[in-house]
Amino acid sequence: MSPSKGRPLARGRLLALLGILLCAFSLRSAVASLSPLLDYIAADFTVPTAVIGLIGTAPPVCFAIFGLATPLLVRRLGIERVTVIALAAIAIGLVLRGFFAGGSVSLLLTTALIFAGVGMGNILVPPLVKKYFTDRIGLMLTLYTTAMAFSTFVPPLVAVPVADAAGWRVSLGLWGVFAIAGAVPWIMMLMTGRTSSVESPVTSLPEPVEGREASIDDPVTLSTGPIAVAPSSARLFGRLMRLPLAWSLAVVFSTSSIMAYVSFAWLPTIVVDVAGVSAAEAGLLLSLFAVMGLPASLLVPVLVVRFQATRGLYAVGAATGLLGIAGLLFWANPVTIWLWVGLFGIVGVMFPLALVLISIRSRTPESAVALSSFVQSTGYVIAAAFPVLIGVLHEATESWTVPLLVMAAVLVIATPFGYIAGRRRTVEDEWERRHGRW
Repeated sequence: MSPSKGRPLARGRLLALLGILLCAFSLRSAVASLSPLLDYIAADFTVPTAVIGLIGTAPPVCFAIFGLATPLLVRRLGIERVTVIALAAIAIGLVLRGFFAGGSVSLLLTTALIFAGVGMGNILVPPLVKKYFTDRIGLMLTLYTTAMAFSTFVPPLVAVPVADAAGWRVSLGLWGVFAIAGAVPWIMMLMTGRTSSVESPVTSLPEPVEGREASIDDPVTLSTGPIAVAPSSARLFGRLMRLPLAWSLAVVFSTSSIMAYVSFAWLPTIVVDVAGVSAAEAGLLLSLFAVMGLPASLLVPVLVVRFQATRGLYAVGAATGLLGIAGLLFWANPVTIWLWVGLFGIVGVMFPLALVLISIRSRTPESAVALSSFVQSTGYVIAAAFPVLIGVLHEATESWTVPLLVMAAVLVIATPFGYIAGRRRTVEDEWERRHGRW
């Protein structure tokens, strides 16, 4: 069903629409609101470099763990109840981190609680979209990814001004309001019994029409975050481990995650050190890095699905990322730093690119779930090591040169995998070419 043939977006499901968008906003604001304030926090208590690295590592680790645990909770409690639990964990963690963290250990533990909720929320939103908006998948994909993009660049934009006006604790804790607001629609729906008025989600991909790939307008859930990643079949999961296409998708996904989570953890510190900007400007620069992903979230699904622009998009992301890193290394000053961070931010094109490819590189629902499991769990495991690694390298060398060169090396090494991921075939096609019947 094309979205144009569906009923009006909010008719009979306004609460679900608000709940999904507020939940999506909460998934990134918790990640992006901390690093601009580390200097403020350090004025109250010491935050060792190792702790900063662990905080940067927490998101992918939690995403990998709760990617496996959340489907089990959903089967026992229902998707709306687990959504409320996830948002409650985010809200409680944000309030505790903002107003009660008294040292680096409590800062780390409350951050882990936040990312546990975020990890669940990442998994829950796409099935919620599928359940309540089967006739509007394309439109909801755009709204959802746009909400996530806004929640990535708004917190760094306002973090320092709010900290200057009201203190860093208020600046950190205020984002809990959005998580609480996101839980209210789902609580209201549970109390009124409106969650059973729609058909259960059918997590499926359409059978491909010969001569074309799946369209963004097809009634499928195009992934916009980690989806239920428990593999539906150990046999399929094992087969994917033998396919270059599956590994290439995993590398592209991990590259996107590495660039994002290293930047959330370290970019404000990097730009202060290499360009001599203030803490407030560092927060704005992190916001600039994040906002560069907004056009990508809107355009990439269309460019990939309708125009098969995978290789071109990957090349643009890798090239601009390398150019931005080169600028940070050799030509950074308070004026040019805005150009280099903006160019580096275009690497964010890889995130929606990888997620859309997961959706269109499989034929059947079973293989789609297995492919998502393999790509996302592998990608997050790889990415989890890098925020800590970058911090260790910086502390060992007392410079950002080696850490930035490592980031550049990641982009270069991943480039052949980006080329392979651009092959217009499914994992079933690749298996059958190599081994016979899927």
